[in-house]
Amino acid sequence: MSATPSASLDRVRRPHGPAHHLHALVAVAGRELTKFVRQRGRLFSALVRPSLWLLVFAAGFQNVFGVSIVPPYDTYIEYQVYVVPGLAAMVLLFNGMQSSLAMVYDREMGMMRLLLTAPLPRWYLLLCKLVAGTVLSVLQVYAFLIVALLFGVDVPLIGWLYALPALVLGGLMLGAVGLLLSVHVKQLENFAGTMNFVIFPMFFVSSALYPLWKLQESGAEAVYQVARFNPFTHVVEAIRFSMYGQFNGLAYAVVGGTLVVVFVLAVVGYDPQRGLLRKAPRGGPP
Repeated sequence: MSATPSASLDRVRRPHGPAHHLHALVAVAGRELTKFVRQRGRLFSALVRPSLWLLVFAAGFQNVFGVSIVPPYDTYIEYQVYVVPGLAAMVLLFNGMQSSLAMVYDREMGMMRLLLTAPLPRWYLLLCKLVAGTVLSVLQVYAFLIVALLFGVDVPLIGWLYALPALVLGGLMLGAVGLLLSVHVKQLENFAGTMNFVIFPMFFVSSALYPLWKLQESGAEAVYQVARFNPFTHVVEAIRFSMYGQFNGLAYAVVGGTLVVVFVLAVVGYDPQRGLLRKAPRGGPP
């Protein structure tokens, strides 16, 4: 006896096994990697910004920002050494925003609609996009660390391995922020303004370029308190401590907690029944 149409539909809707989920993850990640390889200037542009900070600004500020002996350092260090974790986090931040820009573009082109109608949970499909972007972010961070090594910046090589969990967690969290932004940014033209109001405050009001005690010492108490609660600060500190074989539990807790909250909000936002995307475009059908 042949199966009825309803039975066939039930088989399509039936939850798939781990192999199918893994295949979906590989497919989404493979697409992102293929796009990255074809865009040959993307890696170069991703390395220019942190390299300029490392080679030009850090050299100019060498005698301006003295770094005291504070954890995780057990001796005085050069300013170039101090900013490397912050610049690595910068790569994660900008690539996370770049991924959100790509999602806005995919939504305008209809690719997101095709992806989200796949027979898999919506949260898992978004997680696949998030993991794919994080893989690219981490690869770009290690490319930047190679550049820093070539220019003689003294960062322990074993610290590259120690920092991997912090880089992955930080990349996921910042990518989730970009994912949430892509819910609200409806058009590509609005993305530049969003970057100005999100990326630059997160980066500059943090410990990426200067220790927080410098802000407090200079009397900028309000900025100091904002920087303390900035999740990006904790991404930087998680990377910084990990590079020297130390575990900063507070930083990992804040980054992990922010990741969960932001990702849940993004999933809700992409749910047409509950989230922001349920609203029809102006002038469209009700």
